[in-house]
Amino acid sequence: MSTAPVQPLDGRVAVVTGASSGIGEASAEHLASLGAKVVVLARRAGRLEDLVARIEGNGGTALAIGADVTDAAAVQAAADRVESDFGGADLLFNNAGVMLPAPVEERATDQWQRQIDLNVTGLMNVIGSFVPQLVRTAGERGVADLINTSSIAAQNIFPNFAVYSGTKAYVTHLSRTLRTELGPKKVRVSAIEPGIVGTELQSHVTDDGALQWLEGSKETVDWLTPQDIAEIVGFLASLPPRVNLQQVTIMPTGQAS
Repeated sequence: MSTAPVQPLDGRVAVVTGASSGIGEASAEHLASLGAKVVVLARRAGRLEDLVARIEGNGGTALAIGADVTDAAAVQAAADRVESDFGGADLLFNNAGVMLPAPVEERATDQWQRQIDLNVTGLMNVIGSFVPQLVRTAGERGVADLINTSSIAAQNIFPNFAVYSGTKAYVTHLSRTLRTELGPKKVRVSAIEPGIVGTELQSHVTDDGALQWLEGSKETVDWLTPQDIAEIVGFLASLPPRVNLQQVTIMPTGQAS
C-alpha cells in the first residue's frame, strides 16, 4: 500500500496578501502545491474564488477572504477567520503593494498617498493582526515565517521612483528590525527584493516617462516571472527552522541595477 509523499509544507497554514494576481497568486498556488493550507486575501474576491478553485482542483486546500489591507478592521476580521478555521497562521506572505512612479515636481499627491497607504500602512495592518498568531504557532509548531515583499528599489536609485522606493526601503529596514524581535520567538522574518517582474504592477503606472522606461527595459531584459518569485517564497518557508535568510535580492540576469 503506497502513501502520498510528505510535502515540505504539510501542516503549515499560509496567508498570502495581494493574492488576486501576479506574485501573490503564483505564490499561493505554489505554497499549496508544497502542502500548505492557503488563505488568500485581496480586494477582488471574484478572482480569489477562481484561484481557490484551481488550488482545490489540484488537490490543495484554500480559503478566499475579500479584504482591503488598508482597512485595519477588515484585516483583523480576516485574521480572526484564519484563527477560527485553521487554528492560526504560521506563514504570512505580506505581498500587497502598488508602484506609481512620477517626478516629484508633478505633485501627484494622491498617488503618493496611495503608495504609502498600501505599501506601508497596509503592510503594518497585516503585521499587527497576524504576528500574534505567528508567535503562538511558532511556539507550538517550532517555526513560523513572515515574508515581506520589498523591491530592488529599496537599495538602488531609480529617477522618478522616490516615493515608491521610500516605501520599499521601509519594508526592508522594518523586516531587519522585526527579525531581532521575532527571531528569538522562532518566527523567521525575510524581505524579498525583486528586480523587474512581469505583473499587473506596471499596468497601474500613469507617468509617460516611467512607462517609456519600462517599455524600453522590456525590450532589452528578460523580466522575472511571478513563478520565479513564488519558488523563492516556497524555498524560504521550506528551510530548516534554524535557517533564516533575512534578505533575498532576486534580479533578472540582464537587469544591471
